[in-house]
Amino acid sequence: MLNDITFGQFIPTNSSIHRADPRTKLILLVMFIVFAFLSNNAFSLGLMMAFLLVLILLSKIPFSMYLKNLKTILPIILFTSILNALYIKTGAELFSFWIITITSDGVWRAVFMSVRISMLILSSAIFSYSSTPTAITNAIESLLKPLNRLGLESAVHTMAMTMTIALRFIPTLIEETQKIMNAQKARGADMESGGLIKRVKALLPILIPLLISSVRRAYDLAEAMECRCYNGGEGRTRLNKMRYSIMDLIATILFVIVCSFSLVLNILF
Repeated sequence: MLNDITFGQFIPTNSSIHRADPRTKLILLVMFIVFAFLSNNAFSLGLMMAFLLVLILLSKIPFSMYLKNLKTILPIILFTSILNALYIKTGAELFSFWIITITSDGVWRAVFMSVRISMLILSSAIFSYSSTPTAITNAIESLLKPLNRLGLESAVHTMAMTMTIALRFIPTLIEETQKIMNAQKARGADMESGGLIKRVKALLPILIPLLISSVRRAYDLAEAMECRCYNGGEGRTRLNKMRYSIMDLIATILFVIVCSFSLVLNILF
């Protein structure tokens, strides 16, 4: 299961999405997620799904990589769907037992929520796969630059750097966790049998070494940044400067058109 978590990794391909400005990708990602959750009927949601599929194809990244992300959050999707199905009581009654009642509106809402969460994960994966950690840091810092006028320049850079480091170390921590689990299994630890409580207790020998390893990595990273005379964003220059291109403008226009059609479909149906 841990090997299926690929979020936070950069997968280099020669695609138009990889060449796009990271600020444009970040803004359009937020826009896509907002309009995906605003879609309240099958037509508008289907339009957003079709557009997402086009973006996945344009990224030139194997679809199996995206499926791995969905596989890891499948329990969350199922849990959310069940809650929505049980919470909504309007519509035709499909099943009733004791205090459990499932209606057609509840099933419809559960399907919608599952699709929306899946779209959120897939769209975020496109941004993660097509943007390096440095590009993500620069994009966040650039978009939050207006806050510098409020005297928050240091805070903006620190927040952007913190978010990027956290995103970058997701694959590293997953790899470290897998190594610790394999080491514990080699020593005879049983982590796959028994009930839920037993499995949770079996994770304790993993959490402590993982915590120690994470603290050690954080200390090494801080020492490496200090040795390189890192002192925050003040006076810092960049090797590759971000520039908007015609492709970014075209992508923005296409996103606006798709989102506008989605709103129209929400109103008409």
